[in-house]
Amino acid sequence: MTETILFDTLRAALWIAVQMSAPLLSVGLVVGLVVGLFQALTSIQENTLTFVPKAAAMMIVFWVSMSFMTSTLLTFFTATIVPMIAGV
Repeated sequence: MTETILFDTLRAALWIAVQMSAPLLSVGLVVGLVVGLFQALTSIQENTLTFVPKAAAMMIVFWVSMSFMTSTLLTFFTATIVPMIAGV
């Protein structure tokens, strides 16, 4: 295996990781901003108020996008990693 193949595979794996984590991180960002705005407007400074809605929204998005994540990872593995292991 040459360095070029290794770096291309690593780049593709990192891009897959970004694609898989983007829905979770974007929902966490949006919910965090909404809760932060709500706290600023109402002067409620409760730590659990920021954590619980963010965690719940991220769990829901994870559950909804689990099939997308699985198919993306499976496609990458069967198209890239398995041929490298098999030596094709």
